[in-house]
Amino acid sequence: MKNNHDFVTHNCDHYDGHRYNNLNQRKYKDDADICIVGAGAAGGVLAYELSKAGFKVVVIEAGPYWNPQTDFASDELSMASLGWQDTRLSTGKDPISFGHNNSGRGVGGGTVHFTGVFLRFHASDFKVKTLDGVAEDWPFSYEDLAPYYDKIERDIAVSGPQEFPWGEFPGPYPYPVREPISANAQLFRRGCERLGIPSVVTPLAILSAPFEGRPPCINRGFCNQGCLPNAKFSTLIHHIPKAIQLGAEILSDCMVTHIALNKEGLVRGVTFVHDGKEYSQEAKVFILSNFVVETPRLLLHSACAKFPHGLANSSGMVGKCIMPHSSHDLYAKFDEEVRLYKGTPVLASTQEFYETDSVRGFVRGYTLHAHGTRPVAMARGLAATAGIWGKDLYEIMRDYNFYGRITLVGEVLPNPDNCITLGGEKDEYGIPRAISSFSYSDNDNRLIAHGMEMSRQIFEAVGGKPAFVIPDSAHLMGGTKMGKDPATSVVDPFCRCHDISNLYICSASVFVTSGGGNPTETVMAIAARTADHIIEQAKAGGH
Repeated sequence: MKNNHDFVTHNCDHYDGHRYNNLNQRKYKDDADICIVGAGAAGGVLAYELSKAGFKVVVIEAGPYWNPQTDFASDELSMASLGWQDTRLSTGKDPISFGHNNSGRGVGGGTVHFTGVFLRFHASDFKVKTLDGVAEDWPFSYEDLAPYYDKIERDIAVSGPQEFPWGEFPGPYPYPVREPISANAQLFRRGCERLGIPSVVTPLAILSAPFEGRPPCINRGFCNQGCLPNAKFSTLIHHIPKAIQLGAEILSDCMVTHIALNKEGLVRGVTFVHDGKEYSQEAKVFILSNFVVETPRLLLHSACAKFPHGLANSSGMVGKCIMPHSSHDLYAKFDEEVRLYKGTPVLASTQEFYETDSVRGFVRGYTLHAHGTRPVAMARGLAATAGIWGKDLYEIMRDYNFYGRITLVGEVLPNPDNCITLGGEKDEYGIPRAISSFSYSDNDNRLIAHGMEMSRQIFEAVGGKPAFVIPDSAHLMGGTKMGKDPATSVVDPFCRCHDISNLYICSASVFVTSGGGNPTETVMAIAARTADHIIEQAKAGGH
């Protein structure tokens, strides 16, 4: 497995590219058009689309360039390396836990180890203020993003049901659903049916038939440990190799530490560190597509005379309104074996509780997934989060095969007090560590309680005995939100910073609200839309 000090410049379509001992030899050191920081869901899409348009693109990624055939294993413990490894500090009434559940490390980012759940946001997600009187409306509509949802789903061959009963997209998906589904998913769907709750086999960025030389899924089930056969999509195996073929340069194991401006107040370049040495990268346009914690951290750390409170922060909103999804798990015990390790983790879902219903006593809503898990992850959740230890933990894990699990993906409302700031402690690069502060609101807690009650009813309807709830969170969003007003937002509707015209932020950081479903497809659709905007601006002489 490659370590953090194995720098690779990839200039071909396979994983072991040419290694340079001198980073100054890199292809686009002095004449890059676009520099992208971060090679995850957004960065991969941007690299491909912009390279395809003829731009000279450099992508700088803090983690390794993984090779699925040699670096991935069917092993929970060893694959913990796919998550972000550096220390992150959390505070607040409900401190966020960081790791596999919300942040990746290396080319592909979180797409390397996500479950593959691929859901669109609903039209209501973009006008929460108008409909529900809370949060803010997005500066564009579902209709503006719909063509990009279509494009992404076709480009990566999403598998899903012929009919999808919620939101604005009725189906069908490009590829049919994956079958057979797991016992946990079957129990979930049966329980939903008995309660009159519609459910579907989950739309997934996982192949149900061959596509572009990649095989269909065989239900191996190690999606969260990296898909060794490459049946599951990630930007590591899809967008980045295509970008490389088109001329993009990928600098892996390089941590960006500073953004420098020129006299005109535009970004001149970024500083990055590899193997203890500093290097620089200049370009005409820069795009931050790193994680929700790292983007505000980098902007705040790069403060200068023109922006004493952090780059692009004249609004004071950099780092504000971070939003994880509430992601609590309800476990129920069954008389027959369920075997949660079998099959792709998420194979059945319902969005019946996605939209606001005033009868429930809270606004907005959530998705429920039948969600498998592996024993180490389950034990860690029980011990670290639910506080179950010793004999109780032993007895639960002894009966691991008899438990089913339902996971909540609950919308969390934006709150400026939930934020990323810089602390006094510094990391190995001399950058202050970020502190994330987070607390659920009363509305968030009422939503969580409702989601857990519905989960209980679903499993009880098929003979399950609810056993315990593990509180959790996932899918961090916000921190540099988009908007039309520079006084209240960081970037415009095309992810361009209000304050710095050649700096874009394109990732989950720009989300105005969090929605009640997994955000990866929306991140990628926004990236495709932003790429189109940059291309159009270049043609019009705007950059």
